[in-house]
Amino acid sequence: MAGFDWPALMRAGMRGLGLSPAEFWALTPAELQFLLGPERGAAPLGRVRLDELIRTYPDDQGERDDGGE
Repeated sequence: MAGFDWPALMRAGMRGLGLSPAEFWALTPAELQFLLGPERGAAPLGRVRLDELIRTYPDDQGERDDGGE
């Protein structure tokens, strides 16, 4: 587990959000995440979406045409 990037979180909280050090350190990680807003990027792949992809693109059970055995 990598842990928290405290310098980046402190910059985001104190510079980005304008929090005082006391306000920053009084927050829980969940509260800070809420204040920073939703993460950018794609959501993680969930089981429902994985099952949908498996149905849409099943593994080929026939002969291989790529020269493999």
